[in-house]
This record gives sequence, C-alpha cells and structure tokens, in this order.
Amino acid sequence: MDPVALQLTLRLALGTTVILTVCGLPLAWWLATTRWPGRFLVESLLALPLLLPPTVLGFYLLTAFSPDTLAGSWYTQITGQRLPFSFAGILLASVIFNIPFAMRPFIAALARIDQRLLEASWTLGESPGMTLRRVVLPLAWPGILTGMVLTFAHTIGEFGVVLMVGGNIPGVTRTLSIAIYDDVQALNYAAAATTSLWLVAFAFLVLSAVHLLEGRDRVRV
Repeated sequence: MDPVALQLTLRLALGTTVILTVCGLPLAWWLATTRWPGRFLVESLLALPLLLPPTVLGFYLLTAFSPDTLAGSWYTQITGQRLPFSFAGILLASVIFNIPFAMRPFIAALARIDQRLLEASWTLGESPGMTLRRVVLPLAWPGILTGMVLTFAHTIGEFGVVLMVGGNIPGVTRTLSIAIYDDVQALNYAAAATTSLWLVAFAFLVLSAVHLLEGRDRVRV
C-alpha cells in the first residue's frame, strides 16, 4: 500500500468529517425542527449527490472552481493558488459530495428527540447551551456518530469526484482509490489487490460499527 496515498486519504477523510460535523449539525437541527413548507426543497438539494454520477458532480465542481468564476477568482486572490488540482479543491469537493451521508443520519437523530424534553429543560431555566449538552447530545449521539463514521468511510473510497477535481498528483491529490487505478493501469495487480483488500476490510468494520450503533439507538428508543 502506498503510504503517501494512505496519509493523504486519511487527511481528506478527517477534514471532510470535521467540516461536515461542525457545519452540518446546525443545519440538521434547523431541518429537524422547522415547519417551513419549503423544507423539502432544501432536503432535495442536499440529497442530490446521492443520485448524480460522481463524474457529473466532479465536472460541475471543476467548472465552478475555475479561476474564471467568482468563487475561483476569490480563492486565488486570497491564497495565491488555484482550487482545481489542489488538496483544498478535493477537500471542498469531498465535503459537497458527502453532504447526504452526514446530514441524513444527523437529521434523523435530531428529529427523534421529544420536544417536551427540550421545553422542560427551558422551563427549568437551562440555557440553550446547557440544553444542548445535557439533553440533545446525549439523546442524539448514536445518530451523529453514525453520520460521522459514514462520512469518513465514504471519503476513504472516493474516486470519481476526486479524480475530476484533483487529477492524479502524488502527495497532493492521489488518494488510495486513484492509487488502485494506477496500479491496474500499470498491470501491478498484486499492489492493487493488497490495497483493495484493506479497503474491503475497512468497509466491513465500518458497516459493523454503524449497525451496532443503530442497534443501540433502537434499544434506547
């Protein structure tokens, strides 16, 4: 297994998971509690990466990140670098591509919280922050953890979006999935088989952990 590609993949997965957890939980809370009639439009937009082919999403993101666009030129003016074919570019693409894998478990976990428990906490004079720490997080943590685990695991196996936005630059954008593709192209089937076996074992462990968490969540409910 390519250690550089492994390190880069883990960085990408960790960064994606942290960003989606920090930014996704407030939005998930709003979606779980709002009565706004247009909520379904927001949920449909967030779920779009589930249905789009990764190459299609990657193509649109590559176009959007171009220095000729407002977002691309803004990033270039601030950092002096370009988003396409950089680690920042594949990180941003990975965040967008993994939104449904984080948000759906987050929303489901937060929507199951009994609103009467929140009202009781507020009636007893607890602040929103204390209510979050003492009521919301203890009740919703299995779903939140499931979303984080799914996001991390799905990022580990990303291929299409990363290849479209980042290309294949060793040490910069070459992840494990792209390394497998390279090994196959070079007829190095032994290396491809070794890396693939590790990814299969990792996916099995992740799914086992998710099912264990879901089982504990059902028992709590």
